[in-house]
Amino acid sequence: MADAKVIPFDEDSRGRRGSGRSRAPRGRTPAAGKAAGKAADGPQPPLAAVSADGTVPPPPGIPAQADGGRPGPGAASGQEGAAARPGDLGGALAGVADRVLGGDWERKVASGLAFLRRRVTGDYEVDEFGYDAELTDQVLMSLLRPMFGAYFRVEVRGIENIPAEGGALVVSNHSGTLPLDGLMTQVAVHDHHPAGRHLRLLAADLVFMLPLVNELARKLGHTLACAEDAEVLLERGEVVGVMPEGFKGLGKPFSDRYKLQRFGRGGFVATALKTKVPIVPCSVVGAEEIYPMVGNSRTAARLLGLPYFPLTPTFPWLGPAGLVPLPTKWVIQFGEPIATDGYPPEAAEDPMLVFNLTDQVRETIQHTLYELLVQRRSVFF
Repeated sequence: MADAKVIPFDEDSRGRRGSGRSRAPRGRTPAAGKAAGKAADGPQPPLAAVSADGTVPPPPGIPAQADGGRPGPGAASGQEGAAARPGDLGGALAGVADRVLGGDWERKVASGLAFLRRRVTGDYEVDEFGYDAELTDQVLMSLLRPMFGAYFRVEVRGIENIPAEGGALVVSNHSGTLPLDGLMTQVAVHDHHPAGRHLRLLAADLVFMLPLVNELARKLGHTLACAEDAEVLLERGEVVGVMPEGFKGLGKPFSDRYKLQRFGRGGFVATALKTKVPIVPCSVVGAEEIYPMVGNSRTAARLLGLPYFPLTPTFPWLGPAGLVPLPTKWVIQFGEPIATDGYPPEAAEDPMLVFNLTDQVRETIQHTLYELLVQRRSVFF
């Protein structure tokens, strides 16, 4: 696994507010008070109007009351409507919050404030690899979802092939010049798996040499692509993702799109055999076209210490605008898992078996890519 260079593919408060005007005494609405005053000044109802139980029916136009003069349900609702006027600023703000944040906006605001308090006080946990589950769930995934759902319109298939519990190794193709495919695969597992599982990606050492990228990658659950870290995560029961093509797949020219590069010596297969976890092939269609790489400036790559320096129809000619990916339509398909628990413990040391399983995984992904390309109507739709 050490030779694989992999990049990560990620009670209503309005009812209590007054209108700023004086309220009528308890048990009497303003309309009822005026009607009562007029009734006191005017002629009394005749005796024939007195009901059998000794009560006097209200004059016409006065709402019926019960329990010793207290207003009935109709009068109460009228009073509440009078208190909550359309011009009330608090009511207007609450209405806006309902539309923007949803009906449970009070709970969302409370949850957000509690999250900020834990961030400020340091009352949160990260594992030994730097993975911050709370930050990933509440912030980082929320930032990636618009690109996943609205921009690339990713369609997820076969997500049920990832087991609901226990370790699993997801092996995917790698492409797109920048590693957005890894992040989109991470969102697909996080948001679409029935058990809400998290994908822990193995990344190349270059990722952890970049200041800001290093911190974000650690928070998202990425770790260095080495056999030791992968074994620890798999034995713990995590879903681990690896892209064996590494930079060879990520930085290949556009003319070689959807042609898988070499998978190395199969270190990921040996890790799966040691930990007895299933291997889940994953095929991503749509990432190849987001940055069509028509050239590679080796001189610029050597000066910047990069494995390649892409030249696309928009970058670097349009400057920062050239970094905007094309809005292609994506499909991420997870294939049938390949079991490894039936092999003996020494199987990981058998180079022929490791080679055969590696070739099986590679051929499965390549064949699925061809099937998805045949089914695709358009790059963008």
